[in-house]
Amino acid sequence: MKALVTGAAGFIGSHLCERILAEGWAVVGVDNFDDFYDPQIKRRNIEGCLKNRNFQLIEADIRDFAAMDAAVSDGVEIIVHLAARAGVRPSIAQPMLYADVNVNGTTVLLEAAKKHNVTKFIFGSSSSVYGNNKKLPFSESDSVDFPISPYAATKKAGELICHTYHHLYEIDVTCLRYFTVYGPRQRPDLAIHKFAKLIEQRKPIPVYGDGTAMRDFTYIDDIIDGTVLAMEKCAGFSIYNLGHSHPITVNDLIAEIEKALGKKAVKKYLPPQPGDVERTYADVTKAAKDLGYNPSTTIQTGLAKFVAWLRQR
Repeated sequence: MKALVTGAAGFIGSHLCERILAEGWAVVGVDNFDDFYDPQIKRRNIEGCLKNRNFQLIEADIRDFAAMDAAVSDGVEIIVHLAARAGVRPSIAQPMLYADVNVNGTTVLLEAAKKHNVTKFIFGSSSSVYGNNKKLPFSESDSVDFPISPYAATKKAGELICHTYHHLYEIDVTCLRYFTVYGPRQRPDLAIHKFAKLIEQRKPIPVYGDGTAMRDFTYIDDIIDGTVLAMEKCAGFSIYNLGHSHPITVNDLIAEIEKALGKKAVKKYLPPQPGDVERTYADVTKAAKDLGYNPSTTIQTGLAKFVAWLRQR
């Protein structure tokens, strides 16, 4: 089997490439190494894959149709589209860029899939599409018509354009709504990585709001398990939540990071940020039933692994 993975040098993408290469796949990895965060971090992420003869790296932008056309043309059987401009707060500052990369880039890849008869497509979506959903836990059947950030809106738009191509061209599409993924290689701007680094340096950590916001933190290995299962069972059009289904508050998260590090945090409470949702909580019943998804990494185990990686780096 041959897969094209976009965002291959990113956090989730690099872990996925390593997993499927180990399982015998041939992988074409696409990444443009943009400067949203240090490109050298992403180059380190992909070092192991580059040593595998079944891995090909293409440095290109997903909005470049000629480049994506060429990348897909040589026997690709499934596209796993993880590349995106990520982050709620930056999307408020740069909404046009987010729309261009996340919506136009997705359309470019679907067009390439159509042209080269790639019949399976995995789209990396986000729990942010649920907005401030009042019903808990979040189910795939809940309304996602009220996003509260441009980033969330682009992910909902991506799901819609995916459905359109499924309907018109019979491309099998699975959209995966990832819930707050963490673990080794997590982006440095995300809470767990940022908090742990600042606590290690004995610097104050910024807490937006009163710390009672809840997140369904999900360890990277569980996310990769779910993604690989979705690749194996991609048929028709489906949407799945991939989360841990055990949300905790930001205050409780900080307490767990303190335990993992063996150090106390200095908390600096700040006003809530526009676009931040109040809580995320995945109902994974559908993914468990259809895919066999079974997230098993506790926050304590996951944080211990993350801290070990952080200190090794």
